[in-house]
Formats: sequence, C-alpha cells, structure tokens
Amino acid sequence: MTFHYLADHRELAPQLAALHYAEWQLLLPDWSEAAALAELNGHTRRAAIPTTLVMLANDGGLIGSVSLLREDDARLGEHSPWLASLLVLPEFRGRGHGAALVQRGVAEAATLGVATLYLYTAGQQDFYRKLGWRDCGEFALGAFTVQLMAISAAAARRSA
Repeated sequence: MTFHYLADHRELAPQLAALHYAEWQLLLPDWSEAAALAELNGHTRRAAIPTTLVMLANDGGLIGSVSLLREDDARLGEHSPWLASLLVLPEFRGRGHGAALVQRGVAEAATLGVATLYLYTAGQQDFYRKLGWRDCGEFALGAFTVQLMAISAAAARRSA
C-alpha cells in the first residue's frame, strides 16, 4: 500500500464522496453527496491545507483516505486545523490502515508547521487515544454528542 494526494488521483473523488456520504449521513443530516464531492474537488493541492490523502493498494485500488481541513465545523472556529473524514473501506478494516492514515495525516500536518491538530469523533475515542490524541471536550452535532480531541503534531512526529 502507498499514500498519495487526492490531487494526483482526481478520478477517486466521486467514489470517495459516495463513501463519505454513506458513512456520515446520519451524523450530518444536512450534508449531501454533492457537497462531499464539492469539498473533495477543492482539495487540489499537495502538502497544503486543505488536502486529502488516499491510501492505495498495490493494484491501485482505494483502501482509505483522510483529510486535513482548516475548518470542520463553524461552531468550533477557535480550533484549527483538523484531521477529518478518516475512512477505510470495510473490506480493509481491522488491519491497521486507519492508524496508518491518521499517523500519516498527523505527520503531514507537522511538516506544514501545525502545532496542534484537532478532530471530532462519535464513538471512536479509544482508537484515537491509543494513537496519542487527548480529549478536549464534547459538543452536540445533530442528534449526536461528539468528542473533540487534539494532538501535538510536532510531538507525535518526533515520537514516530
């Protein structure tokens, strides 16, 4: 498996948009597949924020993705930037790909000079805690309460 920028694999954007919408439509009821595609289509740069990293199998097939965003929810404007939209296709889950994507995203943020990186999750706190993320609070997102988490990108990069 290898990491690439979505900017270099634009053909994957529609597939990713459909997967993102299917994964998070209950959490984000006012969101649409078209909105997901528009966001991904805006990730046209490498080594920049916003960007999306994709993990590809040796045959070029999609394994998963993760994004770095300046803003993930307008109500959390004082927190930035964000690790967002971690997704591993179901057939590849449980093999460490999610952790590898998170670690690559954190390393990418550190390379860009990010001191602290944020995320929010509804139910995956233990996964992120094992990777060095710390709890920063909770907030309501639709019908769900989500956990806000943070990591020191530079410290995580040094310990990797």
